[in-house]
This record gives sequence, structure tokens and C-alpha cells, in this order.
Amino acid sequence: MLSKEENDFIRYWEANRMRRKKTVQQFLLGIPAGLLIVIPIVINLVSGWNKGAAMEANSQDFNPGVLLVALLLIVGFTAIFWQRHKWDLFEQRYRELLAKRDRQAGATQTSDEGPAEDER
Repeated sequence: MLSKEENDFIRYWEANRMRRKKTVQQFLLGIPAGLLIVIPIVINLVSGWNKGAAMEANSQDFNPGVLLVALLLIVGFTAIFWQRHKWDLFEQRYRELLAKRDRQAGATQTSDEGPAEDER
């Protein structure tokens, strides 16, 4: 018998699995994870504790547009990758719970039929 939590998860995932699979939805939900990586990078660059990085950032060869594009790519990649991984984990759990439910339903159905008679 599945627990209430497992049944609730099955109902939730049946209702939301296709919506959560869309790339735009994954990107929007994953932005905070991407920002968790990018914000410390920006703080590290702005704080100036690494003298070599500060010298490079203040040189004439430094292009802030390249840094901005790189930071946006990090946010985008991390957001989508993290959400796809999370979707895969939820999908795996969903399939395992369905298999468990089917096994239990099959076992209950077999025990309800009673013992099989031997034909000789």
C-alpha cells in the first residue's frame, strides 16, 4: 500500500510533469540556482581581494560585455541543467511508485482469486 505522501506525489506529478518539462519553465524555475553561482563570482571580482584578477579587470584589454555574456551563459546553463536533473529525478520516482502500485495491485488481485487448482 502506498503512503499518503506517495499518492500525493503521483497525483502532483501526473498533473505537472509536462508543464515542468518545458525549457522556458525550467529556465524560469532554475534562475535562483544559477544566481547562486554567479553572485559570488561578481562579489569576488568587485571585492578586489585577488590582485591578479583586479589588475586584469582594470586593464584596457578587459571587455565587460564578455564578462556579462559569460555570467548570463552560466546562469542560463545552470538553471536549465539543474531543472532538467530535478525533472529526471521526479520522473524516476514517479515511475518507481507506479511500478510499486502496479505490483501491489497485481499481488492483491492474485490473492483475491484464491489458490489455483491443479489440472492433472
